[in-house]
Amino acid sequence: MSDRLKFKKGDLVMVISGEDKGKKGHILKTFPKKHRVIVEKVNLIKKHSKPSQRNPQGGIITKEAPIHASNVMLFNEKLNAVSKPVMQVREGVRIRVCKKSGDEL
Repeated sequence: MSDRLKFKKGDLVMVISGEDKGKKGHILKTFPKKHRVIVEKVNLIKKHSKPSQRNPQGGIITKEAPIHASNVMLFNEKLNAVSKPVMQVREGVRIRVCKKSGDEL
């Protein structure tokens, strides 16, 4: 299995399967070796934290958990649809391009 992901930090993606199917958000962080990504406002979990010096109150924190990269797809706002990213060589430089519209990402 390759350690390559077709997504980068900041990409707008849509969840295509699972509990949060249909939700859109930007990628906050990627984990290429684990094939996982963290998408904003998707796959929210509640974490119980003990009081500490940094957080004297403690309590329940809601935060995003990683989601498998196969469960998200790149979202194209112009087409208002999901699409695959494709690598193309233009003028000797490799760039990512939207497969459906041909727009540069």
